[in-house]
Amino acid sequence: MVKISQLDRASAPLAGTLVPAREQPVVPEHATPAGLDVYELNPLSDSRWDELVQVHPRASVFHSANWLRALHAVYGYEPVVLTTCAPSQHLTGGLVFCRIRSWLTGRRLVSLPFSDHCEPLIDRQDELDSVLRQMKEQVKAGEWKYLELRPLTYQPSYQAELSRFKTYQLHSLDLRVSEAQLFRNCHKDCVQRKIRRAERENLTYEEGHSESILQKFYELMVRTRKRQCLPPQPIGWFRGLIEAFGKDLKIRVASKDGIAVASILTLSHNRSMVYKYGCSDPEFNRFGGTALLFWRTIQEAKDSGCEELDMGRSDIENSGLIAFKEHWGAVGKSMSYWTYPPRQAVPLSKWRKDLVNRVVSAVPDLALKAVGTVLYKHVG
Repeated sequence: MVKISQLDRASAPLAGTLVPAREQPVVPEHATPAGLDVYELNPLSDSRWDELVQVHPRASVFHSANWLRALHAVYGYEPVVLTTCAPSQHLTGGLVFCRIRSWLTGRRLVSLPFSDHCEPLIDRQDELDSVLRQMKEQVKAGEWKYLELRPLTYQPSYQAELSRFKTYQLHSLDLRVSEAQLFRNCHKDCVQRKIRRAERENLTYEEGHSESILQKFYELMVRTRKRQCLPPQPIGWFRGLIEAFGKDLKIRVASKDGIAVASILTLSHNRSMVYKYGCSDPEFNRFGGTALLFWRTIQEAKDSGCEELDMGRSDIENSGLIAFKEHWGAVGKSMSYWTYPPRQAVPLSKWRKDLVNRVVSAVPDLALKAVGTVLYKHVG
């Protein structure tokens, strides 16, 4: 047996370098006799992972090799799957995470960075306990600062020793009804009226993932993030997503008199379409550009055979965003992130928030883009 703590210290890969799957089981130094052997595989080179993600009922776009490939290519994160299935066996389950090595935020095991949710694809409790024991031993040995899970439905047992870190609302829209019913389920004033207004205003609509469409989306994203007092994601991240997903990624843009006024980015996986990013110019909100884009997305998702529109997570304090999603008929449910060892999400004090808001609002767009390019690889 190869002890993972020794192997990691001896051959930790540089950022942006992938290591091959290990052919021997890797076990913690203090494994209990009842523990199962745990194996490590590279989800970008082991085809068994893609095969599992295609058929597992709890798999999402964030488990896909496309998403993992973008995380690795843009930010240098190392994607890994731990499983109790040996390399010669059919893969029946696994927990995917990224090894993040940052001089700013520390060395962390995250499942998965920049992902709204990532359910462990392990059905047996004893198998999941063995995988989590493996990861916790690495943290205890000082190899990593902490581990973080972002499951959709998984609730850890007491024995897992995981602590609740933060809770969100996740909304999804059931597309398995008629288009007419979907429209009737929308809020009459906040959605239906805006869709009709957009049609009367003759807003132009375009979709795709060309560089010209990406530029329109990104300029709106920079303005939106600035209003939120946050730096924008680097444009390289969106180019990485386009490279990884191809036709399964779509940017939609609504324009008024040649000016882009709203845009959203969606990803497709199996029978689900995922709304991942959205942005707009508030000066043009009255024309209903965002409503037009969401309605087109719903229509296209339904026409392509999707059964669900995943509308993403919302901070439970963000009542406006939650209301927006529910106005479309989406149903929300609580979703918690879990960590080991325990951590606390520490909110900024009011005066610090005000200071950040003033600083960000005064920073030129070019400087804000540069901050995002440097910062995001440390915060996944």
